[in-house]
Amino acid sequence: MHWLWVIIIGLIVGVIAKFFRGGNDSMGFIVTIILGILGSVIATYVGETLHLWGATGLVHFIASIGGAIVLLAIYHVLFKPKTSA
Repeated sequence: MHWLWVIIIGLIVGVIAKFFRGGNDSMGFIVTIILGILGSVIATYVGETLHLWGATGLVHFIASIGGAIVLLAIYHVLFKPKTSA
């Protein structure tokens, strides 16, 4: 049951991050879920390493969205579509 919640929260975080990032995203829902999960993992690691927050809570959820936005920006830099002139 734990993994189901990880996937659901990852999808929610990924969708919110894509909404705040804006632009035309052609990635599917699986990449969105992975983006949300990795954003949450990064936020958890940074926050717990710096003793800013625990593993759960509203602050952690907001930080997860921030981590996903950073990953989404990196994704767009690495895999931006080529435009023909």
